[in-house]
Amino acid sequence: MTPVRRRDLAVLALGLAVAAWLVVRAAYGVLPPLDWWLPAPLGVLAVVEALGARTLRVRLAAQRSARSAGRGTGSAGPDPARLRPVEPMLVARLAVLAQASAWVGAVFTGVWSGLLLYVGPSVGRLQAASGDTVAGVIGVLCSGGLVAAALFLESVCRVPPGGDDEEPPPAPKG
Repeated sequence: MTPVRRRDLAVLALGLAVAAWLVVRAAYGVLPPLDWWLPAPLGVLAVVEALGARTLRVRLAAQRSARSAGRGTGSAGPDPARLRPVEPMLVARLAVLAQASAWVGAVFTGVWSGLLLYVGPSVGRLQAASGDTVAGVIGVLCSGGLVAAALFLESVCRVPPGGDDEEPPPAPKG
């Protein structure tokens, strides 16, 4: 699996911002009012992914230090018997979730930015634009936070180069 390229996410967000701006410009009068809580699920997902990435990073670091302590490198790490191992398939699934979330976050960042580009300058002349501007700002922040959390989770799920994960497991005795 290759990492998500930030350039691709930026191009997607920019292209969708232009497209959303054109759509909102053409159909703003028939759009329903946008409530401030509409982008909240993106923010909740961003917080959950950031906390999950932080937890996974700590668990992987403890597992790596326990392995290196078990090989006799002299570093005092956590007790390997008390350490709950991280399942490799869990890390793979979280990497896929991170990539999907990065793309979704980029899409919504573009859409909310396009809306914000139209309603932001219209606050003084359109009555509904002030509430939609608040929703747009919250939407850009939540979706941008989702992209950042997803990229953080993806970086935690990477195998370190030259790490101890590349050595074959010891042969069973007996």
